[in-house]
Amino acid sequence: MTIEILYFASVKERMGIAGESVAIGKDVTGEDLINLLSDKGEPWQSVLSDNKLLIAINQEMASLDDGISEGDEVAFFPPVTGG
Repeated sequence: MTIEILYFASVKERMGIAGESVAIGKDVTGEDLINLLSDKGEPWQSVLSDNKLLIAINQEMASLDDGISEGDEVAFFPPVTGG
């Protein structure tokens, strides 16, 4: 299965890329995806280890327990701050 991953804001800056296509297995959760990407080493490991990181699946806020399917778009971004 292949999914599209997008990185936004400071996550994008730290990763050095705006996105990537990734092959994943069946029955993958957001947490599984982070572990899979972290296995690639740096910068994935340090950027995706931030426990404040937000995830969206198909443009809807999600949790790390939510499932990811073939063709999904997964986005990672930092918490939104305002003032």
